[in-house]
Amino acid sequence: MSTPKSTILKLFQARLSRRISLCIFASIILIETIILMPSYYKRKSDLQKQIENVSEAIVTSIVSLTRTNIMNSEYLFAQEVQELTQDSIILGVTVYRSDGKFMQSFGEQPDINLEDLQNSKQRKNQPTGQLSPDGQRYDIVWSSSKLQAPYILITRHDSSHIKKELNSFILNIAGLVLLISAFVVLTTMLVLGYFIIVPILRLRTDLIAAGEALSNNDLNFSCHSFACTSTNELGELMAAFKHMFQRVATEIERRKQVEKILLVEQQKSEKLLLNILPQPIAKQLKEGQSNIADGFNEVTILFADLVGFTQLSTQMSPQELVKLLNQIFSAFDNLTDQYNLEKIKTIGDSYMVAGGLPLPCPNHAGAVAEMSLKMQEEIKLFNEINSTNLNIRIGINTGVVVAGVIGRKKFIYDLWGDAVNTASRMESHGIPGEIQVSKDTYIRLKEQYEFQERGVIEVKGKGAMTTYLLRGRKAAQLTMAEKTQKTQ
Repeated sequence: MSTPKSTILKLFQARLSRRISLCIFASIILIETIILMPSYYKRKSDLQKQIENVSEAIVTSIVSLTRTNIMNSEYLFAQEVQELTQDSIILGVTVYRSDGKFMQSFGEQPDINLEDLQNSKQRKNQPTGQLSPDGQRYDIVWSSSKLQAPYILITRHDSSHIKKELNSFILNIAGLVLLISAFVVLTTMLVLGYFIIVPILRLRTDLIAAGEALSNNDLNFSCHSFACTSTNELGELMAAFKHMFQRVATEIERRKQVEKILLVEQQKSEKLLLNILPQPIAKQLKEGQSNIADGFNEVTILFADLVGFTQLSTQMSPQELVKLLNQIFSAFDNLTDQYNLEKIKTIGDSYMVAGGLPLPCPNHAGAVAEMSLKMQEEIKLFNEINSTNLNIRIGINTGVVVAGVIGRKKFIYDLWGDAVNTASRMESHGIPGEIQVSKDTYIRLKEQYEFQERGVIEVKGKGAMTTYLLRGRKAAQLTMAEKTQKTQ
């Protein structure tokens, strides 16, 4: 629990508090200084007046006591003045005739000159006083009209007490000013602290805490400012802060919901894009690459065509036809995933798949061979389930290809090269129910698979070629599935 002393210290540690206290303190000092200056000069004048009053009493008494000497002899008057001013506050006297002629001087010499005497004549009955530069002496001119005698007296007095009393006066006033300033500043700070500074500091703390709460997704955050019921400007500010936090929290919650929806849609888009393009190619396309093309030195391509599907299409509705075709190709799609191959495209009732791209695969030819054998099994199973008589013709070739994405709309990942054309010819010149492979593929698979040499056939655009029919795996070799399991 904080003590009153620590609370006051905290108030003065705040930058706003220090500025307010400094402004208040400076304002009080300025006001008191303005008030002090006239008081200072008034006090100085009063002290000088006191000296003049005492001096006037002494001078008047001297004139009254020497009235006879004034009339008989100037010298006797001066002597009487000297004797009567001894042991008094008058330290020195200079005597002039009324016409300004010097007569006699004794004691300390006053600083007033003849010009001051002329001024004293103009002022008639008012004495002329002059304080010495060091403030220790005070000279007074007594005119002949004031004395009612044909003489002018200039008296010198000790005024050292004036300076002391003025210094004491200034110190007393300054101490009082400081005391008043401290009291006013402290009182003002306590009042401002209670009504302004403390609420502002709490609001600052609440703002920091609110920022932390929002960053931590704590939308049920509550603080002192939310419970404030004050109706002044600070209360309105805290109410605005509460409203702002609630709006921000609402917008964050709404944004989260939108982000969830966007994430679901993004996942759908990702899945759809990956159904169209290989994952590495889709990644390049999302990164903004426009010309995506790669060359591969060794890829195995498979073309498959459903034999008898055209005749079957004339015997059923479009919906039933698409449903059957989707059933067959979905089974082929599962095989591409199983053997880590890449489906390229379907054209009508034809299916194209490749192994060894877009990422190189050392056993791409074997993987394609395994898939071709499984495709035959899938067709047999389809015929049994649907009581149909479909067949499949498959062609395989291995060679150099170029792969890339073409088009700006409905783009596709496709292959080009002589190896692709040869694989297509292996299918189109093949035998229904058989898997025909080129010599290049045969050379890569002859140690693991059984082949039957078909012999030399005439291939459109290629001329005479020796081809082979894939019969199955050799008994002494591991199957692709067993190899995969062993590798894992």
